[in-house]
Amino acid sequence: MSCTANGVADALRAAAVVMAEHRVELIELDRAIGDGDHGENMNRGFTAIVSSLDTMVPETPSAVLKLAATMLISKVGGAAGPLYGTAFLRASTAIESELDTAAVVAGLRAALEGVQARGKAVEGDKTMVDALIPAVAAAEQAAAEGADIAGVLTAASDAAGKGAESTVDLVARKGRASYLGERSAGHLDPGARSTALLLGALAEAAR
Repeated sequence: MSCTANGVADALRAAAVVMAEHRVELIELDRAIGDGDHGENMNRGFTAIVSSLDTMVPETPSAVLKLAATMLISKVGGAAGPLYGTAFLRASTAIESELDTAAVVAGLRAALEGVQARGKAVEGDKTMVDALIPAVAAAEQAAAEGADIAGVLTAASDAAGKGAESTVDLVARKGRASYLGERSAGHLDPGARSTALLLGALAEAAR
C-alpha cells in the first residue's frame, strides 16, 4: 500500500480541520505556561497550507510535505513555525516519489531528528519531542510487525497521545515554559498536544 500526493494533501486538510477544532484548547494550554499563541499559530499555519493546496497540489508526496514546511515556516510565529516547518521539511527529504510504509516511518524519524536538531530538546524536557520520540518508536515497531500505513500512523498517534500526557508531570527545561521552573509542572505541554493531534488526524485520514 502506498499514498499519492493527493492522499497526503487530503491528510493535511484533515489536520487543518483538527487544528481549527482545537485552536482554543491549544491557546489555553499555552496561556498556562507560554505566550498563549500556540493554537492561533497552528491554526494559521494549517489554514495557509490548505489555501496553497487549493491552488495547486504538487505532483509528489515529498513536494506536498515541502509545501507544508514552507507555509509553516513563513506563516507560523513563535517556536512552532521553525520546529514544525523543519519537521515537515526533513520528512519531505526522507521520501522519494512513493510514500509507502517504509517511507512513512523514515519520514517520521527524519521529522523527529529535525526537531531535535533545531530545538535541542531531549526526552523529558516537556516539549513536542516527548510526543514525537514514543511516536516514532511505535511506528517503527508497527512497521516491523507488518503494519500498513494506517497501522503505522495509528500506532504513532496512540504513542504520541500518551507521550503528551506524560508532560503534565514534567518540569519544563526548554522554551518559555522553562522560565516558570517548578510551576510548569501540572500542565500539559501545548506542543506535545498539537503533535498528538496532528498524528491523530493523519492516522484517521489514512484509515
